[in-house]
Amino acid sequence: MTQPVHAVVTGGGSGIGLAIARALSDAGHVVTIMGRDSARLAAAVASLPNGRTQRCDVADEDSVIAAFAAAQEAAPIGVLVNCAGVARTAPFEKTADPVWDELWRINVMGAVHASRAVLPGMRALGFGRIINVASTASLKGYAYVSAYVATKHALLGVTRSLALELAQTPITVNAVCPGYADTDIIRTSVATIVAKTGRSEAEALKTFTGTNPQGRLIAPDEVAASVLWLTLDAARSVTGQAITIAGGEIM
Repeated sequence: MTQPVHAVVTGGGSGIGLAIARALSDAGHVVTIMGRDSARLAAAVASLPNGRTQRCDVADEDSVIAAFAAAQEAAPIGVLVNCAGVARTAPFEKTADPVWDELWRINVMGAVHASRAVLPGMRALGFGRIINVASTASLKGYAYVSAYVATKHALLGVTRSLALELAQTPITVNAVCPGYADTDIIRTSVATIVAKTGRSEAEALKTFTGTNPQGRLIAPDEVAASVLWLTLDAARSVTGQAITIAGGEIM
């Protein structure tokens, strides 16, 4: 399908999600951004020519069902980008069960809930793209984020399994796996390191850029460009893949 469709981006109010929403909107798609913060969504949608907002808590299946039902009233959904996610940092022994539960419900079940919601419509439409924003943490381990790494590994497993189930349909399922990206989350982490250790901002930033052989953070627009490509007819044979955007960190 080459004509514009209705795209939904969860976690589309900021960072990588907003960059993806802008790329899809600039390509002519009607884009609905979803998230929990209505004020943030309202501010973000101002930069989207074909943008809409819908409040949604992806961890709550009832919220997802209601949000996607409302979104589909505008037009059938042909593209779903599961970008909603959270990270928590702590040593493994200090990562309590509530943290594991929170990350599982948002990072994994959030994508499961949203994908369930769009699949019937995609089958009827005869076209579908489900794109999960995973992470290099879905492909390797990182210290002090064991719960996050585990959920991102699980998200990639769901991606690959669902891709096989849908291989005989016009629906593809893929994951994009960025390394550390230039987002508010990283900027906040840098500020925290500076405050707790007294290190300079440049030194603290190396905690994140040091994993990238190019020595830099990934720009959200780079992730968005890969997502946009996956929506094209030219990518119709690409499914079940983990597309790494990390400057050579993963090979």
